[in-house]
Amino acid sequence: MPTDPVGRFLVALDPEHRKAVAARPREEQERLAAAWERELEADTELDTLDELSPPAAEAEAARRVLESGTD
Repeated sequence: MPTDPVGRFLVALDPEHRKAVAARPREEQERLAAAWERELEADTELDTLDELSPPAAEAEAARRVLESGTD
């Protein structure tokens, strides 16, 4: 399991989005990973999901970041 934010973010993505994001410049990957971490920290609904399934919470936050137009 990766420990850096970009690696963790990529793991949280579904395979199709992972490939697309991995092809982007590193700077953009870092920006998306930072937005993903903010989403995980800020959303209280994800806290509940995180208690049940941390990978599911991370995947949901990743989905939200990509859909929000942050990409």
